[in-house]
Amino acid sequence: MQLWGRKSTGPPDPQNGEEDRHVPEQRFEEPTERSRLLPADRNEGFLSPDDPAVSPYNLWGVRAVRGVSLVALALSFIWWTFLLVSIFVSPPMIHPRGSGFFAFAYTTLATGYLVLGLLFFVVPNKSMAIWAITLAALLLVDMFIILAVPRIRLEEGWVGIASVVWVALISIYQALQNRAVAWGKREEEQRLTGREETRRSLLEWSAVLAETILLAAMAIAAVMFTATLILRAFDAGLEPPGKRYSVHGDTYQVHLACVGNKTADTNAPTILLEGGNGPVEHTLQPFIDDVYGRGGIDRYCYWDRPGFGWSDNAPSPHSAGMSADVLAEALALAGETGPWIVVSAGVGSLHSRLFASRNLLEVRGIFMIDPLHEAYLGDLGRPGRGFLLWLRGIVSPLGLDRLAGALLRGRSRQDRVMGRAAYQSGKYIKAKLQESLVAVTMTAAEIQSSRHIQMGHAPVVVVSSGQEVRKNSQWAERQEDLSHITDNLLSWDIADDAPHQVWNTGQGREILERRLKELVQKSQT
Repeated sequence: MQLWGRKSTGPPDPQNGEEDRHVPEQRFEEPTERSRLLPADRNEGFLSPDDPAVSPYNLWGVRAVRGVSLVALALSFIWWTFLLVSIFVSPPMIHPRGSGFFAFAYTTLATGYLVLGLLFFVVPNKSMAIWAITLAALLLVDMFIILAVPRIRLEEGWVGIASVVWVALISIYQALQNRAVAWGKREEEQRLTGREETRRSLLEWSAVLAETILLAAMAIAAVMFTATLILRAFDAGLEPPGKRYSVHGDTYQVHLACVGNKTADTNAPTILLEGGNGPVEHTLQPFIDDVYGRGGIDRYCYWDRPGFGWSDNAPSPHSAGMSADVLAEALALAGETGPWIVVSAGVGSLHSRLFASRNLLEVRGIFMIDPLHEAYLGDLGRPGRGFLLWLRGIVSPLGLDRLAGALLRGRSRQDRVMGRAAYQSGKYIKAKLQESLVAVTMTAAEIQSSRHIQMGHAPVVVVSSGQEVRKNSQWAERQEDLSHITDNLLSWDIADDAPHQVWNTGQGREILERRLKELVQKSQT
């Protein structure tokens, strides 16, 4: 390797003006792959690209961007916690008329996105920018759907709208953050190392891969949110029979419908239906409508409990007694004064018993079909059941089962709103979660009080499932106990081959129709 300097060729020549001084002999070496190509002082003052001092954090602007991300994460986490608590206890002015699970899902997405951005803050890449723009576009579509469809806008309320706007803004901000950090990284590399670093270490490539996978998962979730909202928008076009009434201080609406003309004979009772585990339109109402069509009854009314069918969700907590009071309020708003014969099935019998005990003068008879005894409230209120309902609610905005039902099974909007697929909606899940949370506390206390109040002369009819009775002797004993909630038992029948939904067999339908006619006649004497 040549050492920089002048080569000595012999002794100095005075005639050429060369001084008589000793110049050390310099040797020349052939260059190898380890030879320096530039002078030794060419890179003086620059750092190695791998030096920890080469960091975008050196720029105050990048540090400010990170500070904004931390503040946004703190705000998002506070809002996320608030929405989580509001699922169980609704603060004033915060209650959405829908389930609230969409707002929680959007806030979860925003919080996770901010955490992801901070974890990979110093590893900016193009994939993150592309995914951020994609997410922002999808979320803006979601915001447009929520604002454009009146029913969804009413159900989500300002809480849902604010949540989707927040996560859309976070997506746009993340794209800007990625660009700002990339600029800062490039500036510092040029200043401290003399050039922009184009290499990535294995650790950085691993971070880019992990970030890309996580962002792709978020984008898939956003696509499913959008698809579910489109399905909800389509379902919102299904108009309910009857009318919705604002109740509980105009905080939400419940659906009530009556079939048949009012008669001048105030002694003629109206059948008041209460559904079981599902919407009444899919369970008991079709059977009663058949009886009405054959002239067996003159008039009947039915409603959707909060969270079922066309009704909004009630604020949490919400007990069976609260449902009974809301039903009475809706009937008063509709101008319906009775008298009533309350007809119910399964868990709905708890609600109808509470309504009857709180409207003693207007209720002329109690008809229960395989009713749920209050002793089973402990099963409804099991912590494990409540947790599974909560978990189902959290993932319900993805619409996994609803989308599959619509695309693969041909489920109609009637199925999703008040039919066999109604149990998949976030509203229904929220209602069942509310039922579970207060089953062994508020509802149990209300039912116990109703037994003391109900004792009187209102005739009672109980028709039990033969399958359930044979399967569980304790169930039979408790069916008999329910037949004595008043001192005027008209009949207790067991439909031998009938399942829990007794009206699904010919024998069960025959018994139900016959006993209902007898109860109507008895109530008029």
